[in-house]
Amino acid sequence: MEYVPLGRTGLKVSRVCLGCMTYGSPAWRPWVLDEAASRPFFRRAWEAGVNFFDTADMYSDGVSEEVLGRALKELAVPREEVVVATKVFHPTGPTPNERGLSAKHIRHSLDRSLRRLQLDYVDLYQIHRFDPTTPVEEPLAALDAAVKAGKVLHVGASSMFAWQLAKMLHASDRLGAAKFVTMQNHYNLVYREEEREVNPLCRDEGLGLLPWSPLARGFLAGNRTKADHGGTSRAKTDDFAHKLYYRDDDFAVVDAVTRVAQPRGVPNAQVALAWLLSRPGVTAPIVGASKPHHLDDALAAVALRLEPAEVAAMEEPYRPHPVLGHS
Repeated sequence: MEYVPLGRTGLKVSRVCLGCMTYGSPAWRPWVLDEAASRPFFRRAWEAGVNFFDTADMYSDGVSEEVLGRALKELAVPREEVVVATKVFHPTGPTPNERGLSAKHIRHSLDRSLRRLQLDYVDLYQIHRFDPTTPVEEPLAALDAAVKAGKVLHVGASSMFAWQLAKMLHASDRLGAAKFVTMQNHYNLVYREEEREVNPLCRDEGLGLLPWSPLARGFLAGNRTKADHGGTSRAKTDDFAHKLYYRDDDFAVVDAVTRVAQPRGVPNAQVALAWLLSRPGVTAPIVGASKPHHLDDALAAVALRLEPAEVAAMEEPYRPHPVLGHS
């Protein structure tokens, strides 16, 4: 495993981050693995050198955090060796103050996340989305207070427009508040709109990129058609993915990935992840794994080096998309 700094911090993270949305309760989404089925993935990741785990308060309505917390305890993972990230923004209850980025919601959501994770602090606390209903100074002050209280080491952002991120970065400078060190954004071979403004802004400001959906929710694996969204439970029921991908030019990109992967004798997933790992500013893709080979492919991708001609061949079929994934 390779390790790199998390943005402009001294914290070192593995080049693969295990995303924990897949682990929790099938009652939340039918493709989610329960705790017993999840346990081997945490063990395999940790034993392979993955020290970076990402979850959120809304995944399985908090059960994902509980499962991650218990897994780290069961594996006897030393706290000083593991990097845990979680997020705040989405509704965690039915009332109006149980959502968004108000100081109140951030305070209560963070405390609940820490209890579920069985931790005294989280290494990276991220705002899951931009909140247009709350002045940016409020969440920034609340996040800064969490850092000063020792409950959070670093703060990060997730999908938003470049102007929104720039506004928040400027406000944190003006306030002298803890500044975002990462951006978790929608970025993969079939969705590259972030290369226009967000990624360059992040590189200039020193934010590490943590792409979510690095395999386009499995689309880049090459087992989908327009008529058949795939044979897995997630592929069949993931309406969000059906809104993001499945354009003709998306399939053309997948075909290009297949033409690179087959001569190498490796799955599409390894090639698509290797491409993402080679992009400027990318720290660690957030990789979901519901089958052992998903994690094995991600681990193998770290050492896979692509030739410039292969990269050009996979990038050529791409066509611009509307902005996807910010809401």
